[in-house]
Amino acid sequence: MSLRDSLELIRIVRPEAGTAALEHEIAAERASSMGAAEARVKTTVQALREAKGDRTSLLREAQQAVWAYFVQRELIGFRRHADVIQDLNIPGEVLAGLGAMRSTPKPR
Repeated sequence: MSLRDSLELIRIVRPEAGTAALEHEIAAERASSMGAAEARVKTTVQALREAKGDRTSLLREAQQAVWAYFVQRELIGFRRHADVIQDLNIPGEVLAGLGAMRSTPKPR
């Protein structure tokens, strides 16, 4: 029996249970995705902090990771980022470049 068959059977017996199972699965996917995005932010910010010499590519990578994380947060309803900026200790140089990321050409 497939998941689809199981959900159909649940809907027949208890209609509200079918949507609850789906909502639970969606919530789990959101949590997993947010966890992965946060881990990427931590990894890229740490690499930027530890870098010696030219940090341009690491800065871009950290900005991209933070931007993607913020977009994911906003898509699920978290509009304020001040707490995660503080908790993840995101540097000002990363935050300063977020607004210009898409319009700034890549260096050659």
